[in-house]
Amino acid sequence: MTRVIKNWLTDMDGVLIHEENALPGANEFLTTLQEKEIPFLVLTNNSIYTPRDLSARLESAGLNVPEENIWTSALATATFLAPQTESRRAYVVGEAGLTTAMYESGFVMTNDHPEIVVLGETRTYSIDALTTAIRLIDNGARFIATNPDVTGPSALGAIPATGAVAAMITAATGKEPYYVGKPNPVMLRMGLNRIDAHSEETALVGDRMDTDILAGMESGLQTHLVLSGSTKEKNIKKYPFRPDYVHNGIGNIAERLWLEQMGHKLDK
Repeated sequence: MTRVIKNWLTDMDGVLIHEENALPGANEFLTTLQEKEIPFLVLTNNSIYTPRDLSARLESAGLNVPEENIWTSALATATFLAPQTESRRAYVVGEAGLTTAMYESGFVMTNDHPEIVVLGETRTYSIDALTTAIRLIDNGARFIATNPDVTGPSALGAIPATGAVAAMITAATGKEPYYVGKPNPVMLRMGLNRIDAHSEETALVGDRMDTDILAGMESGLQTHLVLSGSTKEKNIKKYPFRPDYVHNGIGNIAERLWLEQMGHKLDK
């Protein structure tokens, strides 16, 4: 049975942009979604930036994405945690993207008897802050992390990310965090709720098999892998699961989407 796709979720880095430059077809893809009023979200596991920051970053690359169409692991984490605690007291290690999301979800950020320790991305991890986090977790605070990525990109190469720092805290406390971001389907399911979309009618575009495609598959979405980012074609066979579609880049999907909107029926 052919699925009718009415909504789109797409990763950002490696799909729409690379090193602050729009990838070929990204503008056409987003323009088609907006002109045809197709619900969509741009997803990112990066918790450093607010949606407003990311919207401005995309705009500087020539891509128009309103902040309400951006869904981050920070937003997903705050949304997930809000009904999980009565006091909404949390010790937060992270930057504006995470602290703003937590504040807007009604949390008090404190090191005085918090129920939860929340770890996110930051450019400069403080040993004092991590020591406080370790002691609070040892004293019974729950341990939550925005995403499991162990490295992130920079102009000079890979830098340690949330997953790597979480591993250090785990080594010190013996406590594993609960990761909210991709590949956890929780992040995608909350995103679907945000745009009032059903999984059977939604497609996901990503550049990583181990986060994007895995999350999409486990959420019941149609999955599109683009080879413009982390996962290369030769790496696909390393995984026990497969995407529904493989494309060289978002431009191929933009062309396909345009043809479908024009009424053409396309084979897989």
